[in-house]
Amino acid sequence: MRNTLLTAIADAGGTYVTDVFHEFSPHGLSGIIVIAESHVALHTWPENDFAALDVFSCTKALDQNLIIARLGEWLKTEARHVQEHERGGVQLLPAERVSPA
Repeated sequence: MRNTLLTAIADAGGTYVTDVFHEFSPHGLSGIIVIAESHVALHTWPENDFAALDVFSCTKALDQNLIIARLGEWLKTEARHVQEHERGGVQLLPAERVSPA
């Protein structure tokens, strides 16, 4: 699954930074892949035939749909529920902006 996600991220225009995956006993997996554009997180519950994928990106250049589709193909999903959440977009006054340290 890790290799499937890494390939999908690269094909989607993502820039790999690092990753951590943990396999649970007797089954299940959680993993996060940090990309320069933000991150991709995956959690699976095979006993419930369920997987949750979060694709968080600070750019529209990352093809999030490709990542979702590739994982769905690998998992042979019968149904997908996709939610998109716009984050940010808040206009701050100059006095409210924080300079990076």
